Amino acid sequence: MRSTLYTIALLLIISTGFSQEKPGIPVEDIKYEDLVFAHGETLRYVVNYTWGAVSTDVGEAKMSLEYFTNSGDPFFHVKATGRTFKFYDVFFKVRDLYESKFYARNLRPFYFHRDISEGKYRMKNIFSFLPNYQIKVWYQRKNKTPHDTILNGGVSTFDLLTLIYFTRNKDFSEDEIGKEQPFSFVIDGEMYDLYYRYLGKETKKIPKLGTFRTIKFAARVVAGEVFTGKEELIFWVTDDNNKIPLIIESPIIVGKVSGRLTNFTNIKYPFTSKIK
Repeated sequence: MRSTLYTIALLLIISTGFSQEKPGIPVEDIKYEDLVFAHGETLRYVVNYTWGAVSTDVGEAKMSLEYFTNSGDPFFHVKATGRTFKFYDVFFKVRDLYESKFYARNLRPFYFHRDISEGKYRMKNIFSFLPNYQIKVWYQRKNKTPHDTILNGGVSTFDLLTLIYFTRNKDFSEDEIGKEQPFSFVIDGEMYDLYYRYLGKETKKIPKLGTFRTIKFAARVVAGEVFTGKEELIFWVTDDNNKIPLIIESPIIVGKVSGRLTNFTNIKYPFTSKIK
């Protein structure tokens, strides 16, 4: 299975990040106390791979959040790591690192870093989001010549990690069930335009965690080495003030990949979506 953390992070996205040519979700100033997350929040996920009758947990991902006020503009620093379990390192070793920094007042990113090692594949990203909405991009595949470029984004253009936290603050109550909504994000020197669909609410049992009231979504992704471009990712987030991604499922070119929440600490609000 290719790109463990990239897959799980992509599965966690919910909406937003529209390009300039498409209507985007308004990016407005927001009070710290109105955010659905806070300093110290940590989420842990297990990545499962299924092929036919074989289903096994192959790796894990962790997302941790810090809040800084010692600069002129308070910001969050999110760090995400992904790795295969030691047994599976023999077959396909994954060690991934993602980092993003975004302003607390409007959740706009200003820095993104990606450094992944997956089997023989290597990729590094360093992005700077400029005040004029341009994105200064540096990326390097394996040990090849690095590339520098400038991308023209918009007020609602995000990196992958910031996108997750921005959308957790979105109110989906006005979304029409089943209607496709566009969004985009930038990674590896390119900007991707995708779609999500709000599917309503559902009671969902999460293995080893409990049963929850959830908000359900589907997202279509671009074709590549992991996805065919025809499948949809189905994901469920807590139907409470935290809006934490609980479980994600998607077919891939060979088999199916899923990610489920296994542990959480320092969440801002009570886990009221848990039924039992």
